[in-house]
Amino acid sequence: MRDNSSDYHEIFLRGVPMMDVRAPVEFSKGAFPGVLNLPLMNDLERQKVGTCYKQKGQQAAIELGHSLVCGQLKAERVAQWAAFAQANPQGYLYCFRGGLRSQLVQQWLKEVGIDYPRVLGGYKAMRSFLLETLQQAVTQCDFVVVGGLTGTGKTDVLMALDNRLDLEGHANHRGSSFGKRATVQPGQIDFENSLAIDILRKRAAGIDSFVLEDESRLVGRCSLPLELHQGMQRFPLVWLEDSLEGRVQRILRDYVIDLCAEFMALHGAEQGFALFAGRLLESLANIHKRLGGERYQRLHELMQAALAEQQRSADTSLHQGWIEGLLNEYYDPMYAYQRESKAERIEFAGTQAEVVAYLRERRKPATA
Repeated sequence: MRDNSSDYHEIFLRGVPMMDVRAPVEFSKGAFPGVLNLPLMNDLERQKVGTCYKQKGQQAAIELGHSLVCGQLKAERVAQWAAFAQANPQGYLYCFRGGLRSQLVQQWLKEVGIDYPRVLGGYKAMRSFLLETLQQAVTQCDFVVVGGLTGTGKTDVLMALDNRLDLEGHANHRGSSFGKRATVQPGQIDFENSLAIDILRKRAAGIDSFVLEDESRLVGRCSLPLELHQGMQRFPLVWLEDSLEGRVQRILRDYVIDLCAEFMALHGAEQGFALFAGRLLESLANIHKRLGGERYQRLHELMQAALAEQQRSADTSLHQGWIEGLLNEYYDPMYAYQRESKAERIEFAGTQAEVVAYLRERRKPATA
C-alpha cells in the first residue's frame, strides 16, 4: 500500500486524483478542482451523527453511523469507492480533517481487498496550505497590473502571456456590470482554491513575476483574496490604450456575439437567444441608478432595437449604438478619474502589441 500523504504541494502540483468522502453539503461549500465527491454519509445521516455526538459522545456517534450505513447501502458506497480506487491507482481519499471518516472508508475498502491511502489532515489542512500559497506569493513574487479603459482588451493581453494570473477566468466572469457568463460562477472557496493552484504550478515552473488585470475587490460575486487586492493598490501599472472604434468592436465581440453564442450552445437557438437578451437587458438595468433615468431609457431603447434586429436577421451592428453611448457617457469618465488617481504607478502606456512586448521584456528572469 502507498503511504498516507501530507505532501500537499506535490498533490496539487501533479493534479493527483482525489476522492472527497465528506457529505454533499460540505463539498458544495468548497472543494478542489477535479475532485469527486463520494460521501461516506449523506447530509441527513451526517446531521443525525453530529447531533448524537454532541448529546452522547463519540462512541455513540460511531455506533449510530455504522447502523445508518450498513447492509446494501454500505455495499453500494464501497463499490463506488472501489471503482474510483481502481480507476485512479495513484489517487487519495480524504475527509474534513483526515480523521474518522477517511479512516473508516480506508478500512471498508481494505475489507474488499483494496489498500488506498488518505490525505493526512484532510480538506482543512489542504485548504490552509492553499491559502498560505496565495499569501506567500503576494509577499515573495513580482506583480504588475494591466489597466485601461473598458474594451481595450486587457484580457487579450493576459492571454498572450504565460505568466498571467487570469482572475476573471478563475471567477468565470468578465469583471464589469455586463460580465456575467452563460454559466454560473464558482463559489468563493472554489475560486480561491483554483487561483492558488494556478499560482503554485506556475511558481513550480519557475515563474515568479505575474501579470494581473486591474480589478475591483469583487469579480462578479467572487471576492479577491484580501492580501492580493491590497497589493493591487500598490503594484506598478501598465496602461493599455486603443481607439474608441476598436473598443466598441471588442465589446461587441465579447458581450454580444460571443455571449449570445454561449447561451445558444447551452440552451438551443430560441431559448438561448431569449436568455441572452434577458441577461443583456438585466445588466443595463443593474446600473440604472448610476446612469440616471433619461440616459438609461435612451440606451435601453437602443439595446432593445439592436436585440430585435439581431433576432430577426442575425445582424449585430445596431448594438454599436448603445455600446458607444455607454462608453462615452458612463465608463470613460469613470475610468479617466481612476487613471488620474493611479497616474504615479503607471510605468508604461501603449497599444496592445506594445504592452505585450513591454511585459515580455519586463518579466524578471525565472528562477529554478
